[in-house]
Amino acid sequence: QLQLVESGGGLVQPGGSLRLSCAASGFTLDTYVIAWFRQAPGKEREGLLCISTSGRSRNYADSVKGRFTISRDNAKNTVYLQMNSLNAEDTAVYYCAAAARSRSSMWCGGEGYEYNYWGQGTQVTVSS
Repeated sequence: QLQLVESGGGLVQPGGSLRLSCAASGFTLDTYVIAWFRQAPGKEREGLLCISTSGRSRNYADSVKGRFTISRDNAKNTVYLQMNSLNAEDTAVYYCAAAARSRSSMWCGGEGYEYNYWGQGTQVTVSS
């Protein structure tokens, strides 16, 4: 059974940092594109960053440029979202999602419909 499990969320003060993890079970991530999305209360789901199987990353959200980065460690079957300089507008449930691609693919997308597998989400709350 293919599963994605996010972890690392929690309560952080404004200006702080968190690193979210997206761990895969039941499949190996080296042939899957991974993206991070978030959804704040009352708002639509927002695509943030993605990383291709070849390691190319793309940022789809201007609001997190220069603050969030995505990386993957295929040996650990995990993708990370490093979040720095957090502010209250970053409060949301964060999801990772996966889509199958070849190992050399450079593609990664920022739309939810492009992904087949989703984690259950992890809450990030930025508050003093």
